[in-house]
Amino acid sequence: MSRRNFNPDRDVREWTGAQRPYDILKEGAIALLVVALLTAGLALVFGSPDEKQVTIQQWSSADPVDFATTAYSELAGTSGLAGYGAPYNNASDGQFLGVTHLYLAKMVGVHIPIDPAQTFVLRPLATLPDAATVRFALATWKNASDTERQNWLNEYGKATLSFTHGQLVATPLSLSNPVDVLIASETAMARSGALDSAMVTGGGLYTTDYTNVLLFIADGGWFATLADHQHLLGDQWGMMNETGSYPGQAWLWLYTFWYQIHPFSTSGNADVDAWGIMMLLTAGLILVPYIPGLRSIPRRTKLYRVIWRDHYAGRV
Repeated sequence: MSRRNFNPDRDVREWTGAQRPYDILKEGAIALLVVALLTAGLALVFGSPDEKQVTIQQWSSADPVDFATTAYSELAGTSGLAGYGAPYNNASDGQFLGVTHLYLAKMVGVHIPIDPAQTFVLRPLATLPDAATVRFALATWKNASDTERQNWLNEYGKATLSFTHGQLVATPLSLSNPVDVLIASETAMARSGALDSAMVTGGGLYTTDYTNVLLFIADGGWFATLADHQHLLGDQWGMMNETGSYPGQAWLWLYTFWYQIHPFSTSGNADVDAWGIMMLLTAGLILVPYIPGLRSIPRRTKLYRVIWRDHYAGRV
């Protein structure tokens, strides 16, 4: 019977060199204890690097004009969310995968339906108690035609917003424009903290769904300014950074790397493109043991002899 030739892609030579005892359980237990002590100690010394949660009240107090401008864009249907598409609405096809033009979010469909005008402006204002002026403005808006609403929105969009003596002022503006009352009232509601609780949703005893709050804040410019100061924007390697200049998730460097180079850094399709590339790279990594030639590189280059040079030198 003929002996088969050795194939590095298929066969493994039996080790006949020196050996030494090794207690992996002991080493693992020591490593676990050391890491646990370091984690607890560093946590006590430095605390959590995370910032406190951002609220609508903070936003409207820090920059009431930006808040009012964002609320107006939600009412007018011109905000980022209003034109986002799935899973919130059907306003856009969303991003597509490579040259296939597979619109992934559109394929999933709208499963978190949000009407920005109702969700962020009209419905919260309807919860205000004893607000006759607001109720009148809401009724005027509800009973108006689409043309009338658009005329009011156009007029308000041309006005100059300012915040003086604790009040939002839009000039010039006609007294009959209900948008002025709606946006000014919501700004006051936000500054009081009532809007935060009015927009939190959830069933049962606990109401912990902050989706609407987060989406509303994200549509404004103030939140992006905070992210910029913390170096958390996409063009600042933000995905792998941590707040307060703490070391972040270094293992995400490869993912966030794609956002820093062209054409991804200027593409409106960057999220899906980066995701697709990472899926391909991940598949390639998983399939390394099954790819002839590629899986034999370590054996053929004998790089392991450099890594374990003491062992191969006979010093065990």
